[in-house]
Formats: sequence, structure tokens, C-alpha cells
Amino acid sequence: MPKQYVHTCVRVLDPEASQRFYEALGFEPRGRLNFETAYNLYMGLPGGGDVLELTVNLGQEEPYDLGTGYNHMALTVDDINATLASLEPLGVQPEKPPFHPGGREDLPLIAFIADPDGYRIELIDGGRFDTPQDPAP
Repeated sequence: MPKQYVHTCVRVLDPEASQRFYEALGFEPRGRLNFETAYNLYMGLPGGGDVLELTVNLGQEEPYDLGTGYNHMALTVDDINATLASLEPLGVQPEKPPFHPGGREDLPLIAFIADPDGYRIELIDGGRFDTPQDPAP
């Protein structure tokens, strides 16, 4: 039985661009772990653990195939419009303007963006979020 969620790992081509992107979302660099043919850069949110692992495979020159299984990771932000504006200088644009998922006004605004390697990130407005669930039938 799992005891603790540790991290999400994504493989990146340009570690500096990836760190700038995640730092713009509030992540802090935490450390580096070197291997023979790769290294990991660890990042975390203030007050939390090292929950993001950026893996750099030495010699990798082609973009990674993201496949069809990965969809997105989700992050809360205090102000979705301000966050999107802060990402514009990095060339980051949302897939579409912020919206209420499924047209449900009872849910916070969300927007999807992509990091430098194409990994999708869901931004959830409001700074705090409990996964919504409809009552059981």
C-alpha cells in the first residue's frame, strides 16, 4: 500500500527552458542527481516536497514521443489570468481561454498550457482545490 506520493517525472530536452517554465509557475529548484548517462533536476512548491523530477538524458536531441496515455498534471493558481499573463513572455499561450469545465459554473475556471516539451498542465483558478465529485447515484 502506498504511504506517500513522491514525485512526477518528465523527460526534458532543454533543462534551462523547463526550469524557467516551472519557476514561472512557482516551483523552486531543489537539487540535482547525476547518473552516467542522465541527470535529474528536482523542483518543488514552497513548503512542499520535491514533487517534480525533470530528467535530462544526455545525447537526446529529438523531442520525446509523449504517447497517448499522459494527459496532464494539475496545479492551483491564485489568479488564472495573472498566471497566464506572467507566462506570455516565455511564449506560453493557453490552448483556449479559461473556462468552466463541462460548462459547470459551480467549478473554478481552468486553462491548459504546455511546458517546453509539450507536457500539458491544467491551471485551476482560486489557489485551493478539492477534486469535485458528484453525489453517488
